[in-house]
Amino acid sequence: MAESAVKFLLDKVAPFFENDLQLLGGFREEIVYLRGELERLTAFLRVADAFEESDEEVKVWVKQVRDIAHDSEDVLDEFTLLQAHDHGKGLYSSIHKFSCCIKNMKSQYRIAAELQGINSRIRNISEVHRRLSHKFKMAEQGSGSSTADQMWGDHRGDALLLEKTDIVGIVKPIKQMVGWLVSGGSGRQVVSVAGMGGLGKTTLAKQVYDAAEVKKHFKVSAWVTVTQSLRLRELLKDMIQQLHKAIRRPVPQGTNNMNNNQLKTMIKAFLQKRRYLIVLDDVWDRDGWASLKYALPNNTCGSRVILTTRKADVASTTSKESGGRVFNLEPLPQLESWELLCKKTFQGNSCPPYLEEIGKSILRKCEGLPLAIVAVSGVLATKDKRRIDEWDMVGHSLGAEMEGNDKLKDLKKVLSLSFNDLPYYLKSCFLYLSIFPEDHLIEHMRLVRLWMAEGFIEETQGKTLEDVAEDYLNELLNRSMIQVAETTTDGRVKSFRVHDLLREIITSKIRDQNFATIAKEQNMPWPDKVRRLSMHTSLQYIQKNRSASQLRSLFMFGVTEKPLLQTIFPGGFRLLSVLDLQSAPLNVFPVEAVNLFFLKYLSLKGTRVKTIPKFIGKLQNLETLDLKHSLVTELPVEILKLQHLRHLLVYRYEFVPYGDFHSKYGHSKYGFKVLAKIGALTCLQKLCFIEANQDGGAILRELGKLIQLRRLGIVHLRKQDGKALCLSIDKLTKLCALSITSVEEDEIIDLQHISSPPLLLQRLYLRGRLETLPHWIPSLHSLVRLYLKWSRLKDNPLVFIQHLPNLVHLELSQVFEGDTLCFGAGGYKKLKHLGIDKFDELRCIEVQEGAMPFIEKLSIQRCKSLEKVPSGIEHLNKLKVLEFFDMPETLIKTLSPHEQGNDYWKVAHIPEVYFTYLRESGWEVYTLEGFNEGENFPQITSLIKSHELESRWK
Repeated sequence: MAESAVKFLLDKVAPFFENDLQLLGGFREEIVYLRGELERLTAFLRVADAFEESDEEVKVWVKQVRDIAHDSEDVLDEFTLLQAHDHGKGLYSSIHKFSCCIKNMKSQYRIAAELQGINSRIRNISEVHRRLSHKFKMAEQGSGSSTADQMWGDHRGDALLLEKTDIVGIVKPIKQMVGWLVSGGSGRQVVSVAGMGGLGKTTLAKQVYDAAEVKKHFKVSAWVTVTQSLRLRELLKDMIQQLHKAIRRPVPQGTNNMNNNQLKTMIKAFLQKRRYLIVLDDVWDRDGWASLKYALPNNTCGSRVILTTRKADVASTTSKESGGRVFNLEPLPQLESWELLCKKTFQGNSCPPYLEEIGKSILRKCEGLPLAIVAVSGVLATKDKRRIDEWDMVGHSLGAEMEGNDKLKDLKKVLSLSFNDLPYYLKSCFLYLSIFPEDHLIEHMRLVRLWMAEGFIEETQGKTLEDVAEDYLNELLNRSMIQVAETTTDGRVKSFRVHDLLREIITSKIRDQNFATIAKEQNMPWPDKVRRLSMHTSLQYIQKNRSASQLRSLFMFGVTEKPLLQTIFPGGFRLLSVLDLQSAPLNVFPVEAVNLFFLKYLSLKGTRVKTIPKFIGKLQNLETLDLKHSLVTELPVEILKLQHLRHLLVYRYEFVPYGDFHSKYGHSKYGFKVLAKIGALTCLQKLCFIEANQDGGAILRELGKLIQLRRLGIVHLRKQDGKALCLSIDKLTKLCALSITSVEEDEIIDLQHISSPPLLLQRLYLRGRLETLPHWIPSLHSLVRLYLKWSRLKDNPLVFIQHLPNLVHLELSQVFEGDTLCFGAGGYKKLKHLGIDKFDELRCIEVQEGAMPFIEKLSIQRCKSLEKVPSGIEHLNKLKVLEFFDMPETLIKTLSPHEQGNDYWKVAHIPEVYFTYLRESGWEVYTLEGFNEGENFPQITSLIKSHELESRWK
């Protein structure tokens, strides 16, 4: 880890040498010596990092190097800050005037003295370096073992590290547990899964929970992660949200103000007459179960609870008192362990014969623990398959203690090995995940922008920093160091999470290396120098009057008080590069930001801030300004001074009440009034959403100068401005996502003038009337998601887009005025999600055999003339969900098996079928199963939300 700190410092020193070094005065020799010594130490640090855990002397030496790197960085930044204040210019633009630019002589002498002190410290550790180098050489000639025991605190193993295709050895347990759930008595029963951490309790429970037979049997379900801390109120609120979402009902108002007993009473009343399935994952003790069981009624509907725990007495007690069962999970047998290792290491291919012996030797040390096998496989997968010695080194580094009886300790050694095997540039990125609270879903792009602001992303020729950051994320995923938590319907990763056992490793590392300080407990001790501070608690518990002169990053999660930063840090934090106040109770722009010259990332997302002050122009190193879902609608002209700005995000949504389900818009999207010279911000990668109806086509022509744009969002577009926009889009060759909304529903979007559409375009959202489908859309071979609304085309658009080779998600709302839609054979070969909304004249939907072979979800709503289900729907063998929202009663009746000439058997193969019917009391949602039971209209809820057709564009 010290290697990354030194590498970062060398990058910061480099600009000094790009200028006229001979005029650096008395600092010249000090800076030359500093760089030389750091470069000499860098190669050695890579070796030292591997020995850090096994040798206390090495650990102390590495810490000293890391501290020197951090202190050097502070000194150089303070010098740069003096330069910037004296001249008001860029970061290193006036270094050649060093001898005359520092007017404050006291500051000059102090900085010189600090540099001399740092170099003195370097001379001292260089002596140790020579001795350690000899020691390492001797070690390499010896046993070859490079790491020792790595002891980590016990923590829960609740993550799902295995992909569905990688599930090994639990087919029979899944079948057995599914049988327990869907059969048995009518009372509430608890099925417990017990076993040590890392055995795959959560993986098994999740596979059972997602099984089609289980989903069909239990229409009301929720997955709740209990954890050792057991924040009961948050847990109960989460359960209420999941239960209401399952039946498409909004959470009742006032829930946030209820106490625990009121929340339990609400859950109990909700579940009393329903057959439900609740998963309580990772219950640590009997108190955890006792605090929840009275909210789960013991009704006579055949309800079930799945409980996972690593304590046998918890499993036994909970299941016995309910007449349930206990499944004791055992380690994987050798054969299945080998199968799992080969799947993860060789991506389904067989192991080369010359690696089998050493591979099985490594596997034996994993002792059948799936999590350990996945972790070590992630390490082996990165090794050269032709190099037996690399595999042999992995085997040696596991240590002799791996064959002991303490399996939980063994598991953590394997997980620690996964961290130690990371390249230096990934270690900082991985440890950075510690800033987020436990079980927090880490937003994909938020993490990318933060990594960039911290300087973790190294420049690579031919790639943007964002591209390199994506590579880092993919590498962490491939190594099973992080997990995908949410994906979009077109396959993009929305958020990640960290397995809690790995979080324990992170927590230990950040403490040892002073990488970050997490403030989540009252009176928690802080280190003398805090470089990154993440607040997870009430501000009243934060230590006041702390020095923050070295602080580089500040985060707030769940803070309910106004963040009065001057009170907490009266001395300020001039070196700050990241200020993330997302969702903080903030009404005005934080004045403390005025002097943050190094600030690269500023997030006021979700706050009540309305205006941005003119002094924002001082933040000349700012790369990300995130004002999403704030109240900002205008930006000062000084924003144009921010020449490094890459991500400018200024928009919010206001959803209409559900009672206005038939309203024109579903929700209102608000952008901001863009500046006339926006083209000056040539580094912009993402710009959304700008209001286009201000200065004719002048602003839209400016967009053509933003040739680095990847994502662009425009609202309030007028027909007469279409040509200017098209000319700009022709120049935006890197565009991946484009969203355009007209000023009114009937306003025409004129996009026929695009001659060279962006070949990389993956997502296209057009909301407005189209005279004809733009001629260039069928040529978008990279397009995976297409959204058309209010188009009102005379000609059937399906003919023109059916052969888009990568289209996965298609949403059509008020697109076609004809009476027939035909999905031709051979079309839409990759489509998985299809939405059809408000086709007023539509009477017939035909699906020819061979069309949409992989469709998984079909949603049809507000098509008042459609009286039959799509003909040929029986050919859609992959279809999992079919939804009819606000459709004619005649269509609903055709789904009843009791009606003559019914269409029930056409859709009987689909696991989930839903439809709504409008009554005076509101919207009612029904399922196909009710008809099977002979009911006319089996109601399951009285209210639904506006559906996915108005999805948010991110």
